Amino acid sequence: MSNDVANALFDLEAQLRVLGLWQEQSPPLEALASTQPFCIDTLTLPQWLQFIFLPRMHALLDNELALPEACSVTPMAQEYFKGQEQAYTSLLLVLERVDYSISSA
Repeated sequence: MSNDVANALFDLEAQLRVLGLWQEQSPPLEALASTQPFCIDTLTLPQWLQFIFLPRMHALLDNELALPEACSVTPMAQEYFKGQEQAYTSLLLVLERVDYSISSA
């Protein structure tokens, strides 16, 4: 199962890059320290995926630690990209795979 999760995370990064949502520079440390869900007060969703979610999930996998029992990023992404779903269909599909692979690991 961790292979499925790793592959889904790899595909998520690839989609962020393909869609031009990947950033070369990290946001300020203060922005990354938000306590709000998805750092909604300081980051965009793509920034949260790149700088918070992906590193945390990779750290869990790399250290063979337990993954969250459930993952539900897709609903937030659907809300974030509301009105632009067609342009981001590939990303939303990858996020569904990420949610499923983590939740069923």
